[in-house]
Amino acid sequence: MIIEVRAKPKAKKEYVKVIADSLYEVATKEPPQEGRANERIAELLSEHFGIPKNCVKLIKGERSRVKLFRLDL
Repeated sequence: MIIEVRAKPKAKKEYVKVIADSLYEVATKEPPQEGRANERIAELLSEHFGIPKNCVKLIKGERSRVKLFRLDL
C-alpha cells in the first residue's frame, strides 16, 4: 500500500491524521535535519497501522514536506 504524507516537522504535538483515502498528515516534534523527522514519521506510521517499523519505507520526498511511503501490510 502506498500513501501520501504531508509532514509537519517541529510540531508541538505528534499525531497522524487521515485527510483522504491514501492521504495523511503526520506531525512530529523532530526537526527536519539529518533525516530525524523522516525516521519519526516512519515510527508514527508504524504505530498507527500496527505494523513493524521495517515495513514502512520512504520512497519519495526525503527533503520535501509531501512524501510517499510504502507500507507492507
